[in-house]
Amino acid sequence: MVMRRICGAARSAVPSVVFLAAAFAAAPLIRAADAPAEAAPAADAAAAAATAPATPPDAGQLETVVVTAARLNAARSGIETQTGASTYTITAEAIAATPGGENVQLNQVLLQAPDVVQDSFGQLHVRADHNDLQYRLNGIILPEGISVFSQTLSPRLISSLNLLTGALPAEYGLRTAGVVDLSTNSGLLQPGGSLSLYGGSHGTFEPAAEYGGSSGNFSYYFTGDYKVDALGIESPDDSANPLHDHTTQAHGFAYFEDILDSNNRVSLILGTSDDSFQIPDQRGLEPPLGLVVNGVGDYLSDDLNETQHEAAQYAIVTWQHAAGNLNWQSSLSARYTTLHFAPDWLGDLLFNGIAQDALKDDTAFGWQTDASWQIGDAHTVRSGFYLQHDSAQSYTTSQVLPIDPLTGLQTGDVPLTVLDNGTQSQELQSVYLQDEWKIVAPLTLNYGLRFDHYSAYSSGSQLSPRLNFVWQLDSGTTVHGGYSRYFTPPPFELIGTETFAKFTGTTALPPGSVTLDSAPIAERANYYDFGVQQKLLDKALTLGVDTFYEQAQHLIDEGQFGAPIVLTPFNYRYGLIGGVEFTANYSVKDFSTYANLSFQAAHGKDVESSQFNFDADALAYIAENYIHLDHEGRVAASGGASYLWHGTRFSGDFVFGTGLRDDLVLPDGTVIPNGDHTPSYVQVNVGVSHDFLLSGSGPLTVRFDVVNLLDKAYQIRSGSGVGVFAPQWGARRGLFGGVAWKF
Repeated sequence: MVMRRICGAARSAVPSVVFLAAAFAAAPLIRAADAPAEAAPAADAAAAAATAPATPPDAGQLETVVVTAARLNAARSGIETQTGASTYTITAEAIAATPGGENVQLNQVLLQAPDVVQDSFGQLHVRADHNDLQYRLNGIILPEGISVFSQTLSPRLISSLNLLTGALPAEYGLRTAGVVDLSTNSGLLQPGGSLSLYGGSHGTFEPAAEYGGSSGNFSYYFTGDYKVDALGIESPDDSANPLHDHTTQAHGFAYFEDILDSNNRVSLILGTSDDSFQIPDQRGLEPPLGLVVNGVGDYLSDDLNETQHEAAQYAIVTWQHAAGNLNWQSSLSARYTTLHFAPDWLGDLLFNGIAQDALKDDTAFGWQTDASWQIGDAHTVRSGFYLQHDSAQSYTTSQVLPIDPLTGLQTGDVPLTVLDNGTQSQELQSVYLQDEWKIVAPLTLNYGLRFDHYSAYSSGSQLSPRLNFVWQLDSGTTVHGGYSRYFTPPPFELIGTETFAKFTGTTALPPGSVTLDSAPIAERANYYDFGVQQKLLDKALTLGVDTFYEQAQHLIDEGQFGAPIVLTPFNYRYGLIGGVEFTANYSVKDFSTYANLSFQAAHGKDVESSQFNFDADALAYIAENYIHLDHEGRVAASGGASYLWHGTRFSGDFVFGTGLRDDLVLPDGTVIPNGDHTPSYVQVNVGVSHDFLLSGSGPLTVRFDVVNLLDKAYQIRSGSGVGVFAPQWGARRGLFGGVAWKF
């Protein structure tokens, strides 16, 4: 398990991820402000028809299968409802039209959505929550796993992406800051293949391939990529080429589908990722604690050698039935993830007072069933359940030095080895029932109840009411709003078992350390959301505004409190979060553009779990005062534009932030946790691509992209603040190019 930072010492090795902002529109990004549920199936059916392969007159069977698949996709979308929620849609065409295209990571795509704030390690914060994102593939929950830097899901597998936020209907739970629902490519609706090669600055080399096809009622789709570069994690300084930051990453995805008859199909999803990272080093630092290990007290930070390996495998098998007014889908899922941090034994001990080899893994199995039943013209009833079992293991080997428990002075230079291992399991059960009621022509009401229960290091349950409405006017105005009661269990896979008694009298537990360690518990919140969207200029221009407010008890947050790059969850007894979002997108012929602007405030008070990670002074201050949450981005903005001119596409996008929080030191030496913030920044990316048409084959696409065009050096984290262990900086200017051949 991860120990807390000692003495606030500066960290000599630090993490980072290449930052390439992405995601604007060839087809515009759509702020689907909350249409009733029927809009989603209609959109899916239209998309499926648009992407369906052309069928010759003698290909009647294939044409029938394609139509059936499109109808089943529409029925699957009808099982889910977005009534009253705020939905932001990004299509595969939109991703391909951005700087970097499909070669960027999924977090960089999501950064272009409203009120999404970037953090170090590739983390995202949606509406001022810490992570709390749920990922779904074709409507099926992907069980959570252990990862920090790696991203298992590639933009290449996406047909379309919906980000749902706000007051969510009853079928969404457990993780509620945002639901990232990915519709995957299929070999039937996206047949053919492609080979691509992308690379450039930082030694980036990224080959990738995808292929899909069908035979009768059976179809298949594969995609895979491999990446190496020398900027695997954010740099710990503002240099363009950080020390010791190499990464190797491999990802694979497969989708198989068999249409049994016009009303039934089965599908199988398989995925894997295997990512290795060096932890980058700060330059020119010497150990600040004055410790000696086996007679050695000097160690230049440039020579530190820490690494982290993360891997994941997942599988989902699904049976879908759609006939008449009844649609249902049932799935079994499995996911295995593992994380291993390997320390620099001597360097970590000298710099931090503890060196830890941390190995964690988690195996999760889930069963999800959802159904919709249309009763007449006015009511659609939806219900379902979700069950999940997790089994986690944590193995930690620590080296520490003996000290006098009263003075804190070192009493020997021979390291002591401390083993701390443990296993634990978790059970999750969820069930919901809701009714979508078309009261009158422009007004739709969705109301329901959800029950969740969990049992792990702690346990709890809650019955949660949900109420949402959408009012659509012929003038192009859509008003939505809602109230949701939320219940969020702590992230089980990140909690470890740590025995403080084992570290008494060592540099890991100096005099005055906090030894209280209450187990994290579930967050409970009241969430309110209200928004308006207006379409203008024959629907070419869409403007929107959305407001939200959350009152939380036992607010869950996470932080890195030790050298192993493993996030540790903890609770604030009280939390208050609120904000407002403004969105706009415009599309006409070959030009499209969009912009998002958000303001948010997020506060927490009184740390009530995992207290050992905090200094006593910080705990005392937070017990009496609301503080800013460390991941609060007070103002955030994103935007982009795309123009297609004679086969050449010009694109650009940007992200802006006022900076995440860090500590404020007053003139008298008093420290206000998270009382200040890092400087504001803007990053601009541009790209150009051209399709060369080849005889007897698909197009050959050549692209050139510039990341951080203005070469702005900006800090994501300063190294101070609650749960912040080291500084991280955004990537400097990078030049990248690639070629892709479709066949």
